[in-house]
Amino acid sequence: MAKAQPARPLSTPAVSARLLWTAIAVTALLLLITYLVAFDQGAVSRSGMYLHELMHDGRHLLGVPCH
Repeated sequence: MAKAQPARPLSTPAVSARLLWTAIAVTALLLLITYLVAFDQGAVSRSGMYLHELMHDGRHLLGVPCH
């Protein structure tokens, strides 16, 4: 009779830690980009309204009101 294989231990994660941190980093980056394009209104930019003017057409394209 063949010896039975042991079950996989319960402590083995279903998702690797590297994949999890990569997903978190990508999500944070996308949220930051969304904020900058949709809601910033030039507050982050050091050159006044430069970022607002740069993203202005993108806001209108996405349907985000900016004025």
